[in-house]
Amino acid sequence: MKTKTSRFTIRDQFYLDNTPCKIISGSIHYFRVVPEYWRDRLEKLKAMGCNTVETYVPWNLHEPKKGRFDFTGILDIARFLKTAQDLGLHAIVRPSPYICAEWEFGGFPAWLMTIDGMRLRSTYGPYLDAVRDYYKELFKILAPLQIDNGGPIILMQIENEYGAYGDEKAYLNALRDMMLENSVTVPLVTSDGPWGDYLANGSLPGIHPTANFGSKAKEQFGVLKERVNGGPLMCMEFWVGWFDAWGDEAHHTTSPENCAMELDEILKQGNVNIYMFHGGTNFGFMNGSNYYGKLAPDVTSYDYDSPLSEDGEITPKYEAMREVIRKYAAVPEVRFSTEIEKRAYGKQPVSKKVSLFSVAEDLAKKVESPWPLPMEKLGQGYGYMLYRSKLPEYAAVGKIRLMKARDRANIFFDGQPFAIVYDNGTEKEVKVKKSRQKVKWVDILAENMGRVNYGPSMDDQRKGIAGSVLINGHAHSGWEMYPLPMDKESLAKLDFSKEYLPGTPSFYLVEFAVESLCDTFLDLSGWGKGCAVLNGFNLGRFWEKGPQKRLYVPAPLLKKGVNQLIVFESDGTAAGSVSFEAKPGLNP
Repeated sequence: MKTKTSRFTIRDQFYLDNTPCKIISGSIHYFRVVPEYWRDRLEKLKAMGCNTVETYVPWNLHEPKKGRFDFTGILDIARFLKTAQDLGLHAIVRPSPYICAEWEFGGFPAWLMTIDGMRLRSTYGPYLDAVRDYYKELFKILAPLQIDNGGPIILMQIENEYGAYGDEKAYLNALRDMMLENSVTVPLVTSDGPWGDYLANGSLPGIHPTANFGSKAKEQFGVLKERVNGGPLMCMEFWVGWFDAWGDEAHHTTSPENCAMELDEILKQGNVNIYMFHGGTNFGFMNGSNYYGKLAPDVTSYDYDSPLSEDGEITPKYEAMREVIRKYAAVPEVRFSTEIEKRAYGKQPVSKKVSLFSVAEDLAKKVESPWPLPMEKLGQGYGYMLYRSKLPEYAAVGKIRLMKARDRANIFFDGQPFAIVYDNGTEKEVKVKKSRQKVKWVDILAENMGRVNYGPSMDDQRKGIAGSVLINGHAHSGWEMYPLPMDKESLAKLDFSKEYLPGTPSFYLVEFAVESLCDTFLDLSGWGKGCAVLNGFNLGRFWEKGPQKRLYVPAPLLKKGVNQLIVFESDGTAAGSVSFEAKPGLNP
């Protein structure tokens, strides 16, 4: 049976097969939601009255190593888009090599930082060559899913908020040309904040501009109207919430009433994509960071105070926005087909524990160098790096300083905690008390807290130690390095029969049995800082400073029978148990 094709065009309005079409879209990032829940989240999007789903595409997950591509499991974007189409939804896909999205490095793969002189988001040859190779693979999947090929995709975006970053039009032209060369036929758009010269910097002749904002819709559309040449107005990102950073006083929330009011104003004049409709989770080490004078790494939850919560619950904001949408479109009745139950599995004790210092050589292949090397030079993108060095017998350590170290480092002398340095403090000299001067060896555990995902500092995002370690003012040589990505393969090598050293970075094993698979929330009260890996899947980071207090555990990550949770804690603060609760821990 031949697939039905349609044509989507932009004139004075958006048109689907020459019939005016108002886009009412919501953002769901497939890579932030377990695949088993894609249909549930999309059904709930449709039930709120949306006719379109929007998603970014994260380059760093799809090409984790240069030339090695992955479009399976949680990265099966074709399956996600076909599921949307099965539900009668259109799709907006934003495949820009840069996505921001509060995502690690704005979606750029870490291996780009192995290229000396790298200049991102520019016409720099090695950068464009890498994008070109990626696009050849990506558009083999996306091009057949365009609406004029019988798929759901109606729009694609060239770049993302480029006007706030630069003004190199040749770069935007290069991206557009690559997309056309890879059989993109649907209309192309740009999106920028409607402030200052952002729209001017980020736009191209013949490409439809859209705007991103969260309030003052009438005013923002007034600015955009001057640039669309009589075309339709669209808010590509209507920010209905906000993200949280570690150390924030509380989870960010916005008023359902204000969001509904702004949505009404947008739909009176034009089209919308609600960012986020459903935020999901920064699983693993995929949270990004902001940098405005200090590092602000994002928490694991990307709840975003969205209409649909991180764990898929309908909120008062959802209901308020649905009532607004009813004024502009028919809201269908949708039967939700996925049964989801939440359960507290209760307190679970730690059964085994072992110090990182006892098992480092089991987990990682040691690399030796006269000087420290950053993660990227050792082929590691995320997680931790352990640096170890013996000191000369005659050395009396009076002070230590790390040069070009990111983002957080735990320093140990002879296996004992000495200092923790963070952000700007990593380069500050730390003096040693006389009682601690005689040191035989030093360990430095460096953590990548999430590469910056927005702004001009993105070109300089090498992690670990990229400079020197100064001891008594001079660069100390002779280092052993142990890459610690905390992935399934390396953690499988853990030997819990080895020594546990209190107060040191350590691994803790929790084994617990479940009979029915339900969503739950991992509570790590009493623990310091680290990550949690369930049945080989990295749930993400935890940190006692909050505001996030529990990690979301979707039921598909559990298995009937015995489950294995490995908690890595870096600061020497550990409880004897964890607990699994039925409610999230993001309340303000």
